[in-house]
Amino acid sequence: MPAERLSMRKIKEVLRLKFGLGFANRQIARSCSMNHSTVADYLNRAKAAGLGQWPLPEDLDEAELEKRLFPIPAPRPDQPRTIPNWPVIHEEIQTGKHVTLQLVWQEYKQSNPDGYQYSRFCWLYQQWTGKLDLVLRQEHRAGEKLFVDYAGDSVPIVDSKTGTIHKASIFVAVLGASNYTYAEATWNQELVSWIGAHVRSLQFLGGAPALLIPDNCKTAVLHPSRYEPDLNPTYQDMAAHYGMAIIPARVKKPRDKAKVEAGVLLVERWILAALRKRMFFSLATLNQAIAELLDRLNHRNF
Repeated sequence: MPAERLSMRKIKEVLRLKFGLGFANRQIARSCSMNHSTVADYLNRAKAAGLGQWPLPEDLDEAELEKRLFPIPAPRPDQPRTIPNWPVIHEEIQTGKHVTLQLVWQEYKQSNPDGYQYSRFCWLYQQWTGKLDLVLRQEHRAGEKLFVDYAGDSVPIVDSKTGTIHKASIFVAVLGASNYTYAEATWNQELVSWIGAHVRSLQFLGGAPALLIPDNCKTAVLHPSRYEPDLNPTYQDMAAHYGMAIIPARVKKPRDKAKVEAGVLLVERWILAALRKRMFFSLATLNQAIAELLDRLNHRNF
């Protein structure tokens, strides 16, 4: 907080003691009960204003003296400061072995003398990095990965004889590179239905991918683990039969199965939503309706 300005009467006394009597700054400070640095500041202002003598000019009143000692600074042009190239700076810090934020700031100031000071520079950098989505982008090669899962929604099938309603599960498989999707209804999510849905999805695709990416459901993984998941033996045998490898999605890592999550969402919106008003009495008729809508889904315009 800046010190409160003294009265002009007291400032004039400082000038009198200095220029009229030749007192030292510390003597003036003791006489006027102020800090010696304040005395030096007032004397420097007087010399800069051309008032380094005593007595002061007779026509110089206190108002004019204040204007000359404390002139109003000219307004600074509001020029926007050069914004640092944060992506380049971030890459240099991440990849450079000995590159620090202070070094990058010094280089920034050399090319932008009116740029941000170090503390502001660091704060802006932290704000920028806080908006980064620190996720490694996944690249999918054609025919490499097939993501599989069950949709969260089910479709009711009515028993025409008893009127009992059975909720069929919807199996979804999505190719990583093309998003080409397969879907079918199964009576349940048990191992027989799980394996059968895989076989039919491969027949639909006309080939087998290199990798299967399932969720950590019991039919696929007996004991989920981040590093060594224990696969279901039957599921593993099926993959070996088709020359595929199984890499389950990591536990609590939804981005590992983002493709099939997006595929499930499309199936629910393009197929299940379209069938919401229809009543089905057999699994076969339901799968026939799904197949018709599935063809429309896979041939839609991007």
